[in-house]
Amino acid sequence: MAIKTFIGTSGYNYSHWSNGVFYPKGLPERKWLEHYMSFFNTVELNVSFYRLPKKSIFEGWRKRTPQNFTFVVKGSRFITHVKKLKDCEEPLKLFFNNAEGLKEKLGAVLWQLPPNLHANGEKLETFCKIIHRLRVSKSTRHCFEFRHSSWFCKQIYNILRKYGFSLCIAHSKSWPCEELATSDFIYFRFHGGEILYGSNYSEKELKKWASKAKYWMEKRKDIYAYFNNDAYGFAIKNALRFKELLEK
Repeated sequence: MAIKTFIGTSGYNYSHWSNGVFYPKGLPERKWLEHYMSFFNTVELNVSFYRLPKKSIFEGWRKRTPQNFTFVVKGSRFITHVKKLKDCEEPLKLFFNNAEGLKEKLGAVLWQLPPNLHANGEKLETFCKIIHRLRVSKSTRHCFEFRHSSWFCKQIYNILRKYGFSLCIAHSKSWPCEELATSDFIYFRFHGGEILYGSNYSEKELKKWASKAKYWMEKRKDIYAYFNNDAYGFAIKNALRFKELLEK
């Protein structure tokens, strides 16, 4: 089976990408997604982290995108930052019910945990068990971005492997990171190097990360990679170049 690559940005609906930065001057906001998908086959939806869209909104995104387009939906902050993975069955039911509007275009869900949340294997195991039972489709993948160093340990890795969930490789100077495979796909998030969300990745840096991605591709791992350095349109520029490097 061919290895799949999904390269894009963390969000697309940025006003500072208009007026020629990425979106042509005068292009209505309602057409931004159509313009975006002429360059990329995937997007990571961050809006769902702050406010869960209605199911009809997800259905609209599905209808507006081509058959081969894939969405990653970021898990609700109510689940990760308020409930902190505890007693989440009802919020998860609502989340999956709405996200189901994407149907086969829901490629993965990203669970980004807060930096002040310490590792708790029992809590994670329970959460993963509920996800496994409630998830929209068996083909929908799940990825965890941990932001406290205590999560990077064998116990946590084994839980992720048990359920086939991925450990996010998140690059920034602000949070810890471990380059490790716990499932059949690798998930990269690029938050910026020197300045969080505001650094442009150099050609040297992009080639280094492309080399790492190619290593995992040789190990038969699908690749998801999203650039979150949205300032000045850096994410667009870097994602396009990263995509080119992987195609070489």
